[in-house]
Amino acid sequence: MKIMLDAGHGYSTEGKRSPDGLREYEFNRAVANYARDLLQDYENVAIYFAHSDQKDVPLQERTDKANKLKVDCYAAIHANANGNNWNDAGGIETYVHISKPLEATKLAKKIQHNLVVSTGLRDRGVKTADFHVLRETNMTAVLIECGFMTNRQEAKLLRSDTYRKTCAKAIVKSIADHFDLKKKPIHPPPAAKGF
Repeated sequence: MKIMLDAGHGYSTEGKRSPDGLREYEFNRAVANYARDLLQDYENVAIYFAHSDQKDVPLQERTDKANKLKVDCYAAIHANANGNNWNDAGGIETYVHISKPLEATKLAKKIQHNLVVSTGLRDRGVKTADFHVLRETNMTAVLIECGFMTNRQEAKLLRSDTYRKTCAKAIVKSIADHFDLKKKPIHPPPAAKGF
C-alpha cells in the first residue's frame, strides 16, 4: 500500500497566509508530518511526500511523482481561506474530482466525518472540484480543507500543535479504515529476569 501525502503549497507561495501572517504551508506540512508518523504504525505501508521544505513543488511535478510511483492513495492537506481579511466563514470540507470517483468519494466521506467529529468544527460537506491534484492523479485522491485561516478562532486552532495532531489522527484513521490497514504488532519489552 503506497500513500502520498501532499502538504499544499510551499513556504514561499504568494498569498497563502492568514491576515496575521500564519503561512498555510506551516500548518499543511505539520499535519503531513504527523500523519506520516501515524501511518508508520501500519503494516505494509510506504509513505511518500509530494511537497518539499526546500522549494515550492509545482502541481504537475506532484501528480507526475504520484503516478510514476503508482501510489494507491493521494491526500492533499490544506487550510482554507475566504478572501484576505478576517470573517466568519469556517468549518471543514473535503474535495473529490467533479467526476465523483466512487472510491475517492467513500474515503472523502470518512475523512469529512472523522475531522468534523474530532475538531468540533462546522461540517461544510464533501464537495467536488476540478483541482489539478484530483484531476491529474491516477489513484484515489482527496483534498482536505482543515479550517479557515481567515476565521480568527480557526486560525488560532491552525497554529496549535494539538489541533494539527487531531487533524492528522482523523485523516489517518479514515485512510486506515478505508483501505483496511492493519496495525503492526506491538511487541512487549522482554521481562526482567529475576536473580
